[in-house]
Amino acid sequence: MQDRRRFLSTLGLAALAPLATGAFSPLRQQAVLPRRLRPGDTVGLVAPSSMVAESLPIRIARESIEALGLRVREGMYTRAQYGYFAGRDAERADDLNRMFRDPEVDAIFALRGGWGAARILPLLDWEAIRANPKILLGYSDVTALLLAIHARTGLITFHGPMGISTWTSFPVEHLRSVLFRAEAPTFANPAERGDTLVQTRDRVETIYPGMARGRLLGGNLTVLTGILGSQYLPEWEGAILFLEDVDEGIYRVDRMLTQLALAGVLERISGFVFGKCTNCNPSRGYGSLTMEELFRDHIAPLGIPAWSGAMIGHITEQWTLPVGAEAEIDASHGTIRLLAPAVR
Repeated sequence: MQDRRRFLSTLGLAALAPLATGAFSPLRQQAVLPRRLRPGDTVGLVAPSSMVAESLPIRIARESIEALGLRVREGMYTRAQYGYFAGRDAERADDLNRMFRDPEVDAIFALRGGWGAARILPLLDWEAIRANPKILLGYSDVTALLLAIHARTGLITFHGPMGISTWTSFPVEHLRSVLFRAEAPTFANPAERGDTLVQTRDRVETIYPGMARGRLLGGNLTVLTGILGSQYLPEWEGAILFLEDVDEGIYRVDRMLTQLALAGVLERISGFVFGKCTNCNPSRGYGSLTMEELFRDHIAPLGIPAWSGAMIGHITEQWTLPVGAEAEIDASHGTIRLLAPAVR
């Protein structure tokens, strides 16, 4: 009887453990590829996070997407404002749901990031998204949508430029390669040294050498850790984790990497890539660590292939990376190679 009670008690505690910690263990979804973009396709332009105060950036975003040979359909609340959001939560969620349901919309681009995408996750129509797989493109705060939609539906989403991004030839060519031509490219940093004797910009820094394969998962570090422990994150086992951030103090980056470690994420991944942490400089004086030291403390001891300096982040020259696609990284040379096209 005592053994039976102890056994039942153990079962009860095990069942309650996810509730007590706020942790969820979603099943790994079968990857779903959206259809590739073709000239003349219609892109739904949505603002799931912060608002855009002036009309000119929206106009430039429309013209940039049209210059790709695409048509643009704005969401009903793209120009709305509720505090610092582009409309209330229900309105921003409604825009995204409508775009997935609309048979005349072929892909969905986020206008900008900021904050607010995580607030609309409980309001999304997961059945509609699952039934109408489409390209979803964005980064920064849109990380919450990219990861949640992949976790809940299996849909491959895309970490890349947004409507108000600066559309130079570098991001345009990488976007065309992945989303229009359905290629499986090898992503590598620019090798130009400019007028200097050696390359000083966009250098690759190997944290731990080697090669690894796995699903590409990640995005903005702050946003990812903000939804850690929720039902909106995918299974991390064997994944290639890629991260970036902006305007964060080194101690905050340290805290968030510690959170990933304590939550068991870092021990599950097979490889690690860090892009740019724009304006994440050591604090004044002698009391700060550096990003290099953070990688030495948190990542190198994992003993998995890892490198930093990738063209991922709040930068003009950025890649379009498929979230949920299988890839191979070479940490010694600083490359990411897709193992198959991410669109059909």
